[in-house]
Amino acid sequence: MSRWRSERRPDQPAAGGASEQALIVRDVCKDYESPAGPLRVLRGVSLELDAGQTLAVLGASGCGKSTLLNIVGSLDRPTSGEVRLAGRSLAELRGEALAAFRSRQVGFVFQDHHLLPQCTAVENVLLPTLAVGASGTDADRAAELLERVGLAGRRDHLPGRLSGGERQRVAIARAMMNGPRLLLCDEPTGNLDRATGDAVAELFLELARERGMMVLMVTHDLELASRSERRMELREGALHGVD
Repeated sequence: MSRWRSERRPDQPAAGGASEQALIVRDVCKDYESPAGPLRVLRGVSLELDAGQTLAVLGASGCGKSTLLNIVGSLDRPTSGEVRLAGRSLAELRGEALAAFRSRQVGFVFQDHHLLPQCTAVENVLLPTLAVGASGTDADRAAELLERVGLAGRRDHLPGRLSGGERQRVAIARAMMNGPRLLLCDEPTGNLDRATGDAVAELFLELARERGMMVLMVTHDLELASRSERRMELREGALHGVD
């Protein structure tokens, strides 16, 4: 077993070992200014996730799915309501403290991989360590992650020499680099063909299960959502259960 799969931070629950919510979103609202006045995108959204759980949020384009993900990941702030992760209220964190918390606790996988084109695959995987301070084992860990996602032979390739599926696999490895508690996925297979998308989806869900991570993904893809153990729909700014 590779080292990154067996190691776990002392503050990160083992899979299935948490009895209390590791993520709590409570009554979150988000307004944006518009010529006609405030536009409410999210209306009292609440959800909870335990360690190791996966939740897919379905919804049409423009319904606020990405806004919700950005708020949960502390890239944006709600107009009202609260997000708590690992026992901390994100509203209490600012500046460098917030950036450090986000880097350690949250991993992001976007529809567009957002790899740096001038950096090799392994250098892109190492990027999250810049915010928390590099250690002597980081290079080995990044190489192990690339091997785990099937890219051991591509570690020194620039993104321009990788296929779309390979670039997304690098992005998954990068998201896992700091051993986050929460993995946020925004239409993670939206730019891939069905076969490649299915393989990528299975990969990041398998990795999350191995690490006991929570996964919150937003998508309009019913087949992708069916792979998650829980499903909800964002409609008219509110979350609804899906049978």
